[in-house]
Amino acid sequence: MQGTVKAYDAETRTGSVLLDDGSEMAFDTAAFEAGGLRLLRFGQRVNLAVEGDRITVITLSTFPLP
Repeated sequence: MQGTVKAYDAETRTGSVLLDDGSEMAFDTAAFEAGGLRLLRFGQRVNLAVEGDRITVITLSTFPLP
């Protein structure tokens, strides 16, 4: 699944993405750290691994999901 970064808090390493259908999903610190990223910026395109209604991994669209 893919989305676009809507918000990111560098202190808590949490944020939210907009999915292609326009819905918003939040991601937690664990999902951010699982992707091996250092930071995100508003508008970046990202790949998402999702289980149920929770993002488990977020990474840049140029990187494969682990």
